[in-house]
Amino acid sequence: MAATGINTGAIKIVELVGISKKGFDDAVAQAVKKASQSIKGISGVEVISQSAKVSNGKITQYRANVKLAFAVK
Repeated sequence: MAATGINTGAIKIVELVGISKKGFDDAVAQAVKKASQSIKGISGVEVISQSAKVSNGKITQYRANVKLAFAVK
């Protein structure tokens, strides 16, 4: 995970899955947006993997497994 901008202390990492009908970039953005409603100070995101749901030969849902970093208060 990229540097998070703190010099001392601790950083907590949480892993979650963002979901979108638009694309992988939006799935990552959705994960950050939803998490930021309850987690303050998110300072980094790492995309672990991407997957998609397919129905009738078309992608119907994009998923992005991500790790989010934030400083422990």
